[in-house]
Amino acid sequence: MARTLAKVRGAEAATVVTRRSNRSTTTPTRFAYPTSERMSRARSGETLEQCVLRSLDQYFTDLDGSRPHALYEMVIHAVERPLLEFAMARAEGNQCVAAELLGINRNTLRKKLQQYRLL
Repeated sequence: MARTLAKVRGAEAATVVTRRSNRSTTTPTRFAYPTSERMSRARSGETLEQCVLRSLDQYFTDLDGSRPHALYEMVIHAVERPLLEFAMARAEGNQCVAAELLGINRNTLRKKLQQYRLL
């Protein structure tokens, strides 16, 4: 089976040609639109991972030879709280929707919201 992509009325479509009958059928296939991360990466040229690495490098530069303390906890706290705030805002306060967006259980979301005093 051979596959090619074709544009149909501004939407993406997949054309499938089978070898036995040489018939082609076109079925609409939706492709995800660019996420905000991809769009911001296009603007700034930096991925989320690169941003974290740059920030960590700057953190160690600012330490000027001092030993870091509880680095993992610091990074998780710095990333998780704004992520939870973003998800709750995006879900307009609906915890079920926010949990689905984050890919975690609603009870886990509630626990984390309480932990960061966001409830």
